[in-house]
Amino acid sequence: MTEFITPGYKTTHAETLAPRDIPRLQFHDDRERLFNELHTRPFPMLEQGSRISQLAVLHMGVDAGAEYRHIQTLCERYSVLPPLVGSSCYYQNFGSFELRWERHTEFSTYTFVHRLENHAPFQHTALSLLPSAWLADIPGKVISGLHVEIADMPKESVSPDILRQYFEGHRLISSWIGERRARLWTAYRIHNDGLGRILILNCDLNPCQSGRLVRRLLELETYRMMVLLAFPMARSMAPEVSAMDQQLAEINQQINDIRGLEDERRLLGQLSTLAARIEQLISDSNFRFSAARAYYDLVLSRLEELREQEVSGLQTFNEFLPRRLTPAYRTCEAISDHLDDLSKRIDRASELLRTRVDLTLEAQNQDLLKSMNQRSKTQLQLQQAVEGLSVVAISYYLVGLVKYLAGSLSDLGLIGHPELVVGLAVPVSVLLVWRGVHRMRKSLMGE
Repeated sequence: MTEFITPGYKTTHAETLAPRDIPRLQFHDDRERLFNELHTRPFPMLEQGSRISQLAVLHMGVDAGAEYRHIQTLCERYSVLPPLVGSSCYYQNFGSFELRWERHTEFSTYTFVHRLENHAPFQHTALSLLPSAWLADIPGKVISGLHVEIADMPKESVSPDILRQYFEGHRLISSWIGERRARLWTAYRIHNDGLGRILILNCDLNPCQSGRLVRRLLELETYRMMVLLAFPMARSMAPEVSAMDQQLAEINQQINDIRGLEDERRLLGQLSTLAARIEQLISDSNFRFSAARAYYDLVLSRLEELREQEVSGLQTFNEFLPRRLTPAYRTCEAISDHLDDLSKRIDRASELLRTRVDLTLEAQNQDLLKSMNQRSKTQLQLQQAVEGLSVVAISYYLVGLVKYLAGSLSDLGLIGHPELVVGLAVPVSVLLVWRGVHRMRKSLMGE
């Protein structure tokens, strides 16, 4: 391949590989952090004889600062660098063991790894290397704890009765994984130290594959416990939700027996109270049930990634976990769906009841308008009668004035027949007064 290099100019390796004419690009502020998200929280490299212990600790209101300070105490004891403030994960070798700390939304995991061969399983765990006082003071509440050990597959097959001694005599669960490259053993029980145990008998897994397998098993244990966090809440809510369902059915039945506006208002008040309580329950449980749904999907995903092969006479992980986990999850899902259904039914009942109230109010308004119209007609008739009487009264007083005036003129000798003048003044006075009142009423009505 021909190289186009200017004579006398010597290039370095970096200059031949990197283009020099790329313009200065404007990258997004979070580009590097988002890009490197693929490489955060890597799986460990685990060889034969590795012993892993993990504690999953619920935050329970504990802020990240308390965890940083607690880990810093351990770092000071072993003279290693502490985690950076604000970091969400920390991996450090403490000499005799390795600490892998990861902070998630609801919980943090403390994973301890050390290597010890030629010892019986679970006799010397990774937690035995930690200061007991430091372990007891871990901020938060432990929701999950698990020991995982990787041992060589014996040349001769081992029976469950032999391995049962490492699981305190409990019934075992086992399966082959990865095309029979390793075999898993567990009892899925809490043992005398308060933690569970999983034994991996490795045939042909390299350290990378062993690390990925262990991470799946640890996540499987943590996520299944996080799913079950919603179960006590669902079970405690079930009686109240059933009672509210019955109450709603009774309200719907009473809608058909409504006799007046007071009944409608009473039922509407009951529906409003019921709706407020249901919305409160939905608000209190929505995050927990949504989280359970997400964790349940992760559990199924991790089970699928194991790619188990069944061992005759023993249950596999994929048979044991869903059979017991799924009913609890379905209970949570049923309560969540029941609450949503109740909310929709209350909305429909409230809408129906409001429609009845509106129709009742409309009918009452029509009756009121009819009554007002009748009163208006009566007032108009009274007004017309009063106007007639007013014309008569004003005309009477006006004729009286004309009579006094005619009498005075007669005494002065200016007119000879005052009675005639008074008689002619009567129709003229009535006409003038009626016209004046009529014009005044017309003017007021126009305004």
